[in-house]
Amino acid sequence: MAKVTKEMALDYHESGKPGKIETVPTKPYSSQHDLSLAYSPGVAYPCEEIQDNPHNAYRYTNKGNLVAVISNGTAVLGLGDIGALAGKPVMEGKALLFKIFAGLDCFDIEVDEKDPKKFIEIVKALQPTFGGINLEDIKAPECFEIEQTLKKECNIPIMHDDQHGTAIISGAGLINALEIQGKRIEDVKLVVNGAGAAAVSCTKLYVALGVNPKNIVMCDSKGVIRSDRADLNSQKREFATDRDITTLEEAMVGADVFLGLSVKDVVTREMLLSMAERPIVFALANPDPEIAYDIAISSREDIIFATGRSDYPNQINNVLGFPYIFRGALDSGATAINEEMKLAAVKAIASLAKEPIPSVVNKAYGLNNTAFGPTYILPKPLDPRLLGAVAPAVAKAAEESGVAQRPITDWDAYDIKLRDIMGQDSKMIRRITDLVKSDLQRVVFGEANTDNMLQAASRLYHDKICVPILLGNEEMIAKRAQRLKLDISGIEIVNPRHDREAPRRETFAKILSTKRCREGVSYAEALDKMFNRDYFGMMMVETEQADAFIAGAYSGVSSLASIAKNIVGIKDGYNHFATMHILTSKRGVLFVSDTSINSVNDTSSLVDIARLTHESVCHFSHNPVMAMLSYSNFGSRKEDVAMRTSQAVRILHDQYPEMCIDGEMQVTYALNRELRDEVYPFSKLYGRDVNTLIFPNLSSANIAYKFMLEMGLTDAIGPIQIGLKKPIHFISVASPVRDIMNLATVAALDAIVLNKCCQCR
Repeated sequence: MAKVTKEMALDYHESGKPGKIETVPTKPYSSQHDLSLAYSPGVAYPCEEIQDNPHNAYRYTNKGNLVAVISNGTAVLGLGDIGALAGKPVMEGKALLFKIFAGLDCFDIEVDEKDPKKFIEIVKALQPTFGGINLEDIKAPECFEIEQTLKKECNIPIMHDDQHGTAIISGAGLINALEIQGKRIEDVKLVVNGAGAAAVSCTKLYVALGVNPKNIVMCDSKGVIRSDRADLNSQKREFATDRDITTLEEAMVGADVFLGLSVKDVVTREMLLSMAERPIVFALANPDPEIAYDIAISSREDIIFATGRSDYPNQINNVLGFPYIFRGALDSGATAINEEMKLAAVKAIASLAKEPIPSVVNKAYGLNNTAFGPTYILPKPLDPRLLGAVAPAVAKAAEESGVAQRPITDWDAYDIKLRDIMGQDSKMIRRITDLVKSDLQRVVFGEANTDNMLQAASRLYHDKICVPILLGNEEMIAKRAQRLKLDISGIEIVNPRHDREAPRRETFAKILSTKRCREGVSYAEALDKMFNRDYFGMMMVETEQADAFIAGAYSGVSSLASIAKNIVGIKDGYNHFATMHILTSKRGVLFVSDTSINSVNDTSSLVDIARLTHESVCHFSHNPVMAMLSYSNFGSRKEDVAMRTSQAVRILHDQYPEMCIDGEMQVTYALNRELRDEVYPFSKLYGRDVNTLIFPNLSSANIAYKFMLEMGLTDAIGPIQIGLKKPIHFISVASPVRDIMNLATVAALDAIVLNKCCQCR
């Protein structure tokens, strides 16, 4: 990770609109009618409903999705008591994390008050506004009194993240580290260096997880916290020991686990060497740990080492927990965040780390096939699965422990809601998935000896979405699966170079050479081609030994498209085929063509692309409203590209009058219905919202959809092949696993539809 400089950080916070957050309206506000509903007189009605029943605040306001981050600035990061105002950038940052990781709206509130009792009264008075309160950066021991009192006197979830966030995440790390090291939690000897809010909370949670209190030694700046010391507060006294030791160095001898929440460089190499075999060391002082990473790792080979830093493995980062804990708490209407909910979060986070890492996470962190083990005991903060793993666990624990006022009854619907929050799924692909699960299709993967293809096939198999068939070398695929920790034991592998059904290659060659004999394809040449996985896989579909084929492309798809055209052929009634992408965004679903196949379009190809796209949009249960795009509007420019598009529209209007299509037009007029209706009222699209765009050439279509993807404006399903006689689809082998899975799901649906059509003939 690039080093963060003062100049970089200040520029980040100052550039554009100062700060890191803003508020965005969620209801229409462009007309006087809208404003009358939003404020006076319309707003009076929800006010009266809430007065009659306070729980209606969760129906008519943002309370159920709104969290406050509240601090008095007395213990900000490693900066100490810098005051409420100076702590505001941290609180804004926390608000940002709530939004981007869990979809929760968040206000940062900096309170200039150090008196605990006055601070408590201020926070209590804010209770009507928020669904939950995250206390932040409040120094010990005042933070204990503040949180305990507020939890007793408020009926919304409240958590001091500095205490419990670190405890929950490190607790999950401890569970997994102990499993890897082969140790039982009830047997381990624990040394804790630091006796502040986080250290006390961590230690209490470790006890709840099973650590024996008699096996704990806690140290502060004065040394071991012993029962004969007269300077102990109630929090420290709870962990005082009777052992005859006084220093951290003595405490470390024979210890199994070290937890540091103190200051840098207090642990030496010699201390680590004095610990028990297979030690676990969590050195969480920030920004510099209690012992430097390189020193710790080089001191002994059997160590598991974690820090709070993102540039080392095993980061103990609170962002793994607090956004999702509050998400689950608010969604269940919890009146508190209790111990049961915190333990549920611990177990959910720990469990997730044992699952295969999505390719998007590996890519984000520059990892290469990392798996559960000594350098990966916790999920990464950017793992998109955290929301779906932790929030439901917390919500269920809230219900089971009796604090959920609005228990979740439909967990499948809740899972869909969470996936929608993170943009991990679309309603369309979920519907398709439900359809194909009822009629499993055989889908062949041509590049099974690549990480993402193999992971996609494995997940599709275990999720029972299709029956994958892997093409490639059995030994290489098995080794790759072992490295990726994938179970592919039930998946068929076919190696075209020494296929167990040897006559199959000869049969395929005879069929292909017979079909293409007038094009110079001899039997010998066809037989040689059958060693190629793309030829072999497509022939499996052509001969109905499989239902669909996913071809992996390493660069462009032109060669794959040519093979598909020669083997399965183009649909009757067409001279071209194409690919379409389905884009999903807050605006809705948009279909775009042609995104991969036809590099230069003439009038004939544009007509075919439009017809194929119309048919495909109908196939996905949408009513196509189509715009033929150009840089001109309805003949305003006479250049060849614009004229070809205009001519294609005239042909479509004449020969296919049932199609709702018009153009040529600029994209502004295609997507802005009001403007288009005002300027071009004669358009066949008058009064309709366009949901399908036909681009004038491959270059413009490809650039447009990829630009939208990179800008984070949309999610995409595709490229979906349209126009071949059988389900042959192409996708880059470097595409994310989710994209490959989505395309395979679409291919399975194509196969189902094709099979039904054949049965009806």
